Amino acid sequence: MNEVLIVRSAIAPMCAEPRAGSEQVSQTLAGHRLTPLEEREQWVCARSMDGYQGWVHRGYLGAVGEREAEKRFATGRVSLGCVVTELDGRRRALPLGAVLADDAYVETGVAFAPVEMAGRFPRTPLGIAHAALQFFEGTPYQWGGLTPWGADCSGMVQATLGLHGIRMPRDARLQAEHGELVDGGLAALRAADLLYFSDRPDGRITHVAMALDERRIVHLAIGRGGYAVERLDDVDDPYVRGLVERFRFAKRL
Repeated sequence: MNEVLIVRSAIAPMCAEPRAGSEQVSQTLAGHRLTPLEEREQWVCARSMDGYQGWVHRGYLGAVGEREAEKRFATGRVSLGCVVTELDGRRRALPLGAVLADDAYVETGVAFAPVEMAGRFPRTPLGIAHAALQFFEGTPYQWGGLTPWGADCSGMVQATLGLHGIRMPRDARLQAEHGELVDGGLAALRAADLLYFSDRPDGRITHVAMALDERRIVHLAIGRGGYAVERLDDVDDPYVRGLVERFRFAKRL
């Protein structure tokens, strides 16, 4: 019988190398399936549901048969941030984007089946921008993170768009390959447009933000310690001036 690897912890770090001190390059969440590619002792090099690859320690994972996996996660409820009690009596918090087992009881917070998500998160620019504000306000910056418990710039963008059924790659430089170029630059921004920045001589994209309107953006930036809403016309703020100088282009999905 084929085994399926499923994340059993709330969040599982995906590392660059198979060792505990290695850099976290991304994360995968409770209830998510992983595709194993290579194993070294207790580490698995795996592909996550968004196509990203990294090393995950087996301590974060559970292995079950395909039939059991289909049965336990048939509904595929997605956490919007909730606390659940599971069949074994364990009580735990699950972040935005985690997938609940069908036998998990939601004590606080909310979780919805995928078929309900489209009605609650329509693919409208204002709805997408509002979701970024609603779910990521106060989020600290964490390299490789993708939940409101800690995220980086591209993690926020990927998670926000995912709520609205829009799949995006994990990294900002790959996200920049999607969408249509916004003619007119900063002056032509609309809600949910994605702005791309670079601090490298070769112009390789290193940061992404989401427009709220023609003057404001929301992003997760290490220079702000995490979540921030910026006014791009705030010429008195040296951080904003530097950000505008690093702007390269905007894309509209």
